[in-house]
Amino acid sequence: MLIFFLLLFVPIGLSAARYYWLGDGRGNWQTADRSSAGLLPPASSHPDALIRVYAARTVRWRSIFAVHTWIVVKEKGATSYSRYDYTAWGEPIRSNGFAPDGRWFGALPETVVAVDGPRAELLIPRIRTVIETYKFRTYGDYSAWPGPNSNTFVQAALDAVPELRAVLPPTAIGKDYPYSGEWIGLTASRTGFYASLFGYLGLTLGWVEGLEINFFGAVLGLDIRRPAVKLPGIGRLGVAAGL
Repeated sequence: MLIFFLLLFVPIGLSAARYYWLGDGRGNWQTADRSSAGLLPPASSHPDALIRVYAARTVRWRSIFAVHTWIVVKEKGATSYSRYDYTAWGEPIRSNGFAPDGRWFGALPETVVAVDGPRAELLIPRIRTVIETYKFRTYGDYSAWPGPNSNTFVQAALDAVPELRAVLPPTAIGKDYPYSGEWIGLTASRTGFYASLFGYLGLTLGWVEGLEINFFGAVLGLDIRRPAVKLPGIGRLGVAAGL
């Protein structure tokens, strides 16, 4: 138990020390850079269908613990991208409120999922269905912890498209919130199972997801398929989880 708690809290302590001693270099969040990070080509020059999921550190002290994730899609031949975020202000599902590959209040995004071409064409309608029918879509539904939050929303889309075989970072707090009301079920990739107690405590075990233990939002885990350790506050250390 001592080792378990050390593995949970030491990484969070290191992340907190980095934040308080070195800062995050973003300055005032109200004036922080939200411009394109240059991860996507102009939509008009990319005729193929496209799916992206991005993650970036959240704002201010929350960046010690968590990332914010969002979804970007583009149908074949479309001349613009569609970006979807789930936020704490206004209507929770925000459409095209920011640049598709924009910095999240100064934080550079990382790519979690990248799918292009005919495969993306087939999967986009299912992602849009989740977006259109997501039940936590009215003002006041958003809850930063344990959820539903931005990461719960993106996880719901990933759950609906197991072909993506995508895994959100361990710092995506809220991804384990049981938005469907089910405490136990198959993982998003359908290669394992999960159990979650209202998002506060949980266990995930799957070939794609690896082993993850959720302790009040802090995720500790191990990935054998793409060797890496998953640490709260710090994230994934090892081989990248992307396809």
